[in-house]
Amino acid sequence: MAATKHKVQPNKIHVKKGDYVMVISGKDAGKKGKVIDVIRKKGRVVVEKANMIKRHTKPSQSMPQGGIVQKEAPMASSNVMLYCQECKSVTRVSFKVTEDGKFRVCKKCGVNLPDKH
Repeated sequence: MAATKHKVQPNKIHVKKGDYVMVISGKDAGKKGKVIDVIRKKGRVVVEKANMIKRHTKPSQSMPQGGIVQKEAPMASSNVMLYCQECKSVTRVSFKVTEDGKFRVCKKCGVNLPDKH
């Protein structure tokens, strides 16, 4: 197995599946989209319409023609940042504890971030 450049800390990903994020570095910097999947072991996330690749597929029962399919590839979680739709900017997450429970909050404007996706 090839050694990675950075040490990955599993279970330490700052975004969840369904969060609205902005890509802050790489070829797709500036694009916004929802997190489709989180790969905790590798420290990577899949964002819709970002980091698109072309996959050459063999014919199968679900796709009898085969061909070239465009799909999203995983990217490092450090390349994305949570996007608050209230203050229209990228932000970090803070936690607020009340008697109702623990909530994720936008650091800039203080609005509760959605947890149910």
